[in-house]
Amino acid sequence: MPAAAPFGSSLPYRGVFGQPRPGALSAVPLPPAPMPAWRGRRPLKAWRYVGVFDSELMLCLASVRIGPARQSFWAVWDRGARRLYERTRRGRGAVRLTPRRAQISDGAVSIDLDLDETAGIETVCATGSAYGWTRKQGGIRARGTVKLGGRRIRLHARAVIDDTAAYYERHTVWRWSAGVGHAEDGRELAWNLVQGVNDPLHDSERTVWIDGVATEAPPVRFHPGLTGIGALHFQPEATRQRHENLLLVRSAYRQPFGSFSGVLPGGVSLAAGYGVMEEHDVWW
Repeated sequence: MPAAAPFGSSLPYRGVFGQPRPGALSAVPLPPAPMPAWRGRRPLKAWRYVGVFDSELMLCLASVRIGPARQSFWAVWDRGARRLYERTRRGRGAVRLTPRRAQISDGAVSIDLDLDETAGIETVCATGSAYGWTRKQGGIRARGTVKLGGRRIRLHARAVIDDTAAYYERHTVWRWSAGVGHAEDGRELAWNLVQGVNDPLHDSERTVWIDGVATEAPPVRFHPGLTGIGALHFQPEATRQRHENLLLVRSAYRQPFGSFSGVLPGGVSLAAGYGVMEEHDVWW
């Protein structure tokens, strides 16, 4: 950790959100308290991302801020019809994300889901001389309705939720994966794996949930082309991608939905798995 970071030996930190943090972090602005919009010359980068994954449908909704700027996006991958619905908007758009609820109403697509949220795992990690906070919830229940054109689908699935607020460095590159599935012995699985941010050797955001119990995963390496992570294999099905050049913000982003097979970090074999992979290279 750079000496300029004013947190002593408290970083990295990993714990359960809502439980007491180390004393050295008590004076650091962290959620649920508001974080300043700027730390020196670094704007706050913050988002809430809800990904819901199932054998019939996979979908995501997100609300993002970079300093004063806002963006929202949503996508639905209809696996049966082999059709991807998606939209990205500047500003808050049609996405509404509140505790325990995820909603959009955008043209012919609407989503209304209740989320059985938990405390989740939080981490605070150094990023240069600053810090980044994130909270991850894996395998939570998502129930509600998805409307695609004239179809109305009742959805009972599991989700991964990513809440992040960080003063990441001007140029940040990461690869990330989130998903849910079942082990060969029937246990419910979920995961959040990352390379590039919040991934020190220990006390990282890397997490595997087995029947709802969270365990930190060891460091991981993503395969070229997002074809897998270690012994975990990925078959892409539909891809969200976006390239932007807004002068102060330049971004290349790719996030395919798909299915997973093989072995999760830690050695648990998947009988079936669904989720996303992601790579993001951004100047912000």
